[in-house]
Amino acid sequence: MYGIEVLVNEHENIKRMAEVMRAASLQVMNGAELVVADFDAMVDFIRNYADKHHHKKEEDVLFMYMKEDLGQVAQTLITNGMLVEHDLGRLHMKELDEALRSYELDQNDQAKLDVIVNTTGYTYLIKRHIDKENAAVFTFGERGLKEESRNQVDQKTKELEEAAQKDGLQEKYLNILATLEKKYL
Repeated sequence: MYGIEVLVNEHENIKRMAEVMRAASLQVMNGAELVVADFDAMVDFIRNYADKHHHKKEEDVLFMYMKEDLGQVAQTLITNGMLVEHDLGRLHMKELDEALRSYELDQNDQAKLDVIVNTTGYTYLIKRHIDKENAAVFTFGERGLKEESRNQVDQKTKELEEAAQKDGLQEKYLNILATLEKKYL
């Protein structure tokens, strides 16, 4: 199913960024300079590639059809599981952004700690979240969706991908990812 293949491929990019975030945090913990611009780029990637681009396809397309076709089990799984974790990831990014702004002001150790905690907290969350989606949620959706719904998910995903590609979104964020991987991994 095209729509799910796209989501799984994006998961790989998000996991790559999670590795960058963890490595950068470890370096900071071990005394390296905390480069605010790099951590800002990580937040930008998560907010715009992982959340607005990727999660939009999950929340507004795949999950919507799953809730319609698969009933209460899908409703519970998505609402009480996946969406809660999406919101927790957003909270980590909000807290990370606030810690970075505080660190910019006076490079205090409390803000540095908050940067490390929220960065690594996000990485633990997103790795587990991705594993659940890939192994259980997407499989459940692909097996249970009606053929018409699968076709709609694929078509809407294709439209969203083409619009994002026209805007250069994928290229921009994959370039950010590659640059940070070279620096931190």
